[in-house]
Amino acid sequence: MAIPNPQPKIEISPNVSAKVGERYFLEGPKSRGSEAMTLWRVLREFFYGFRKLHFIGPCVTVFGSARFKEDHRYYKLAREVGAGVSRLGFTVVTGGGPGIMEAANRGAKDVGGRSIGCNIILPFEQRPNPYLDAMLEFRYFFVRKVMLVKYSYAFVVLPGGVGTMDELFEALTLIQTGKIRDFPVVLMGKDYYAPLIDFFRDMAREGTISESDLRLFMITDSIDEAMAHLEQYAVQKFGLHRTKTLRRRRWFWER
Repeated sequence: MAIPNPQPKIEISPNVSAKVGERYFLEGPKSRGSEAMTLWRVLREFFYGFRKLHFIGPCVTVFGSARFKEDHRYYKLAREVGAGVSRLGFTVVTGGGPGIMEAANRGAKDVGGRSIGCNIILPFEQRPNPYLDAMLEFRYFFVRKVMLVKYSYAFVVLPGGVGTMDELFEALTLIQTGKIRDFPVVLMGKDYYAPLIDFFRDMAREGTISESDLRLFMITDSIDEAMAHLEQYAVQKFGLHRTKTLRRRRWFWER
């Protein structure tokens, strides 16, 4: 078993003041100067994310609750997911915190895979779990969401709360509207997600979504089924193959 890195490298976004974050940004119109500075900070955060995530290779992002402990069955399932995703050759990306996130990162490290955390800065601090090669921090939710979709070839969604549902529905909306194509979304936890699946079917009956939208994701409890789905719709679909990691260039200040 791989020994976890006790001090993951934390890459902190350039935005550090409480008055430049998303809450301040969403409070309504500001002065022209303040709006211009916000645009600059958002641009810097995008630039920061592009530079840092450009070199981590094809990724699969794993979502789920931060509240499950090590002895919970969903923690154990997420750890198997992290290991399986790594064996396919992907970098495992999570929010970098505890619970499902820690378990998936831990599973990646169990088999010698790469493990990254993309945290969102919130009023309550979230400590990075000890199974990360690096952790990036973003102040703006929408910037972080773009990074997770841009650099991921699939999402695996385990049981979670409002944040997990936000990421799930964001991905489904992008697929449904054609903004992204052939993006595998795997739900794991049939019992947990059964009410949600029933709700989707109710929406289809009411005509608010199409019957075909029910095929935008797969749901399973089987690690083998989930990995076979990723193999077919992420690895083979996009023609991915193992290759050398992109080299950083000093003259671009890439470290």
